[in-house]
Amino acid sequence: MRISEIMSKDVVKTGPGRSIGEARELMARRHIHHLVVVDGARVVGVVSDRDIGKARDTSRTVRDLMVPDVVAARPTTTVRQAANLLRGRTIGCLPVFDGDHLVGIVTTTDLLDLIGRGAERTVPESKRWTMRRRAPTRR
Repeated sequence: MRISEIMSKDVVKTGPGRSIGEARELMARRHIHHLVVVDGARVVGVVSDRDIGKARDTSRTVRDLMVPDVVAARPTTTVRQAANLLRGRTIGCLPVFDGDHLVGIVTTTDLLDLIGRGAERTVPESKRWTMRRRAPTRR
C-alpha cells in the first residue's frame, strides 16, 4: 500500500514568524498535531503540538521550536517505508512531496489507524478452516 492512499491532502501550514500562541490556537481549531512550516513556497520545517506544549513563552515564534531538517516522502512511498522513516525520530509526521510540491502529510496516527483497521479484517472461511486444522488439540 502507498502512502498516497492514507495521507491527509489538506496540509495545514504556518509561517516561521507566527507566534507559538497563534500556532497552538490553529492546531486546536483544526484538531491537528503537526504544522508544516513554510517560507513562501518552500518547506523549512515541522512543528508538533508536543514542541509547542513545552513552550512557556507563547510570544516566541514557530522558528524557535520547529524541527528544521524535515524527513519527507513521496506519494509512491510504501507504508512500510514510511514507518521505517518515522521510526526513531522525535517528529511524528512525514510531509509528502510530488517533485517540489507539498501534496500531503502522513502521521504516526495515520499508520496506527491503518494497522488497527487491518486487524479488523475478516478472515475468509477457507483460511479459518486451515488455521483450525493446524492448531494442536489439548486433551
